[in-house]
Amino acid sequence: MFATAFLFTLALAVAANPIVVVDRSPISLPLSRVRNFTSGYDIISHDLARIQHFKDRANARATNQPFTKRQAQPVINEVVSYIASVGVGASNSQYQLIVDTGSSNTWVGASKSFASTSTSTNTGAQVSVSYGSGEFSGTEWTDKVTLSSSLVVTQQSIGVASSSSGFSGTDGILGIGPTDLTADTVNGASTVPTVVDNLFSQGTISQKVIGISFAPTTTDEVTNGEIFFGGTDSAKFAGSVAYTPRVGDYWGIAQTVTYGSTTVLNNLQGIVDTGTTLIYLTPNSFNSYIKATGAVFDDDTGLYKLTTAQFSALKNLNFVIGGVAYSLTPNAQIFPRSLNTEIGGSASSIYLIVSDLGESLCAAEAGFDFINGYAFLERFYSVYDTTNNRVGFASTPFTTATTN
Repeated sequence: MFATAFLFTLALAVAANPIVVVDRSPISLPLSRVRNFTSGYDIISHDLARIQHFKDRANARATNQPFTKRQAQPVINEVVSYIASVGVGASNSQYQLIVDTGSSNTWVGASKSFASTSTSTNTGAQVSVSYGSGEFSGTEWTDKVTLSSSLVVTQQSIGVASSSSGFSGTDGILGIGPTDLTADTVNGASTVPTVVDNLFSQGTISQKVIGISFAPTTTDEVTNGEIFFGGTDSAKFAGSVAYTPRVGDYWGIAQTVTYGSTTVLNNLQGIVDTGTTLIYLTPNSFNSYIKATGAVFDDDTGLYKLTTAQFSALKNLNFVIGGVAYSLTPNAQIFPRSLNTEIGGSASSIYLIVSDLGESLCAAEAGFDFINGYAFLERFYSVYDTTNNRVGFASTPFTTATTN
């Protein structure tokens, strides 16, 4: 079946302009979804803390100022994470790492301690990364990183945590964001090569391209994702991948959002992020959407709630990216009802997965007028193409699924 096929595959071609042709056999790595929340408020608090960090870091770079994390910032554990099992060292010791498009450092040691082997070299440099919802600090090492038996990185820069917070139940992060995000994280280095950079420079993949597929889920923990290195997995999407230029420091894009025939967000910039759970819009855009749907705020969950009649009348929410419309059907706009009680809600209620960024987080100059999180990405195949500095999307068999 489409949703559970995680075998090694050959990407023959990507229908795009220009076409990305893969001339060797990249690897697909299964991703397991885990959750760690007790309310909708948990999800929103985590997401907004993460987005605030993105904005602060981008503004610091835009003004050529050193980035300083906010003081007395509360630590919020990761709430919904996609985990890959990654081997480190000559012993191929397995670490459960969060796959993160919003950061680029790879590090271990949050839960499982790092043990050096014959391939491990301590550079002595201090490394520190803040994520808004957590942080780690420690020492940089270089080591062998094994994603599979045929996909191995040698002398990869990794952080070995001496302290970390916000990562309960996981061992660290596999950072797959743009290389620029490693700036000022390792003492004495302007940036450090990412796992994808080294896979390319060591000749393992022919292009710095990552394809990611998710699928809607109605259970707490499930293996329902895949990361594909060096190209795209044509078995995971329908039709062709359409690309749009990357903007800003992160995996940023420009988009217009319409609800039915009403434009709620017009050609603004934001980011695509696997580490954000919900979809976030500027207050004006969000209020336009909420007014059109008739939803009301729910005190128990922190989300907005629809009546059955309002859900029956719900229209598509359309994301126009690079001239192509990606539509979230009514079912795709709501939280999985089978998990309602997990967020403090009623089993029979209907909650929206779109939320408000808030005035303090909106900064057009930094490109943060929306965040397309997992709730968007579970419905579309996404491609992160460093080689051509672009982001791509395609429909999947789950785009119109009614699992929620």
